[in-house]
Amino acid sequence: MQILNQLKIEESESKESFLEVLSDKYCRSILEAIMDMPKSAIEVSREKSIPLSTVYRRIQLLHDSKMIQTSGVITEEGKRLFLYKSKIKEINTSFHDGKIDVNIVFNKN
Repeated sequence: MQILNQLKIEESESKESFLEVLSDKYCRSILEAIMDMPKSAIEVSREKSIPLSTVYRRIQLLHDSKMIQTSGVITEEGKRLFLYKSKIKEINTSFHDGKIDVNIVFNKN
């Protein structure tokens, strides 16, 4: 029986791309920061002590890899503020017989 909020990545190229993004310490730190609650890039930068420019670059990478979702709000000053939340709750990898298995557990919306 397969649980609906899980996905096993089968394609070799997708696995490599996914694992490459996860090998970056800033990407992992950002995912951790936005796991349970949407946050702005500024909030992530302050919370994790990552330079804001680095946060924006990694957010773009995570967005391109479909690991985060983006939403927006309008502040009281009339400015657009983007919020980011991780689509991923858990990642399980294993290596056996020369093959890598990657299983993703999705975050609840």
